[in-house]
Amino acid sequence: MIANLLNSLPNTQDAERFEDILKVPGCRVERIVSFGQTSPADFWYDQSWDEWVLVLSGEALLQLEDRSEPVRLLAGDHLLIPARLRHRVAFTSPDEPTIWLALHIGETSSEATADVQT
Repeated sequence: MIANLLNSLPNTQDAERFEDILKVPGCRVERIVSFGQTSPADFWYDQSWDEWVLVLSGEALLQLEDRSEPVRLLAGDHLLIPARLRHRVAFTSPDEPTIWLALHIGETSSEATADVQT
């Protein structure tokens, strides 16, 4: 079946949406749609697997623990977040959907959700 990542967007004005596109052993592809959402102030993702993210539309700022300044991602920009690099979403576009494609590499089925540290 053919599908388009930029079509049939969920309503995200109240909450960010996560949708698995493909899930096979050791690899999960996810579409994330944000509309101004950010990570809570004391929330950090701390995953035991690598994550590659691509912004398809909109804009985002990612705060990475190993950098003093947030990383700005515009449409077409991508970034590999190595396993155990704590990170959080500091900003997503409030005026348009930010559509992400995330590739989770090395994730096991028992790690379906990220470890969270505060």
